[in-house]
Amino acid sequence: MPSSLRQAFLMPFWMAQVFTQEKFFARNPVLGNRWLNERGLHTARVAAAYRLSQARRRRLARLIPEHDRQRLDRDGFIVKRDFLPADIFEALVAQARDLRAPAREMIEGDTVTRHIAIDPRVLDSMPAARHLLELPEYRNLISYAGSSSAMPMVYLQTILSGAHPGPPDPQTDLHTDTFHPTVKAWLFLTDVSDGQGPLTYVPGSHRLTPERIAWEQARSVAIAGSDRLSQRGSLRVAPEELPGLNLPPPRRFAVPANTLVVIDTCGFHARGGSDGRHVRAEIWAYARRTPFVPWTGLDLSSLPPIAIRRAQWLPHIVDMLDRLGLKKQHWRPAGRKRPIDP
Repeated sequence: MPSSLRQAFLMPFWMAQVFTQEKFFARNPVLGNRWLNERGLHTARVAAAYRLSQARRRRLARLIPEHDRQRLDRDGFIVKRDFLPADIFEALVAQARDLRAPAREMIEGDTVTRHIAIDPRVLDSMPAARHLLELPEYRNLISYAGSSSAMPMVYLQTILSGAHPGPPDPQTDLHTDTFHPTVKAWLFLTDVSDGQGPLTYVPGSHRLTPERIAWEQARSVAIAGSDRLSQRGSLRVAPEELPGLNLPPPRRFAVPANTLVVIDTCGFHARGGSDGRHVRAEIWAYARRTPFVPWTGLDLSSLPPIAIRRAQWLPHIVDMLDRLGLKKQHWRPAGRKRPIDP
């Protein structure tokens, strides 16, 4: 199809994506348009999404204690050490060690990330994981941080630092995941030292301050000259930019096993640098809904028979889209593996 005809055909679709969670500047010429972003298109989306997320959080505030709300609102993250009772956590680790299940892996730079979807079959082998997923404190912290009661997708995640010859892991650059508040959560099954690629977060960087709005505006206008991941909507920020945003240095979460960390991924975060080859294992959850709705629920994918299978189904859906040339599949089948396999 000629380029001009293709653009005319797709323009209604690209325009409609303005009102969705679509974040890719590079593949949507409306979102990436310099003239429109100079006039505030990107910052209008950011501000509207932020206001709606704050309204949804107010509706969800009753789910968690006030001191947890204050920490999340102030810092953008919360840390809970000794999250599970010792006997349940010991059972969870033992069950994870014995588990062997279909895995997917993605290589980024010198790091391999492995996912095993926590689906009904895995839960049958890991009753302690079922206990975690049904724990109100766990679900409510994730709901509040994500400003939605939608069920997250949950994986057994393994980070293998320095496991592949390549350039530095791009996830070690401070970045936002997208333009609106979303949530990720880690329950660490292994101790994480400062040299093992710990999660890193800039406290307070999730708040939409005048400095942050100005930064978003400048980045959206110059997006054509940015790095590949920023053009895909995951904006990178250099540490030396933080003082100009009135933000403190990043905090590195070198924490013992059985620590839960929940973050708003609109804040600046990264995977900390690693000092060699390391294996890190965790229960990892994330949720990302369209930001332009006022309600906290009404999510069909959160119905129990669907919610617990989404993490299992999603890679196969992307496989199909990849074969059709509609979406790139970065997660490749890795056979049956255990979370702790090197």
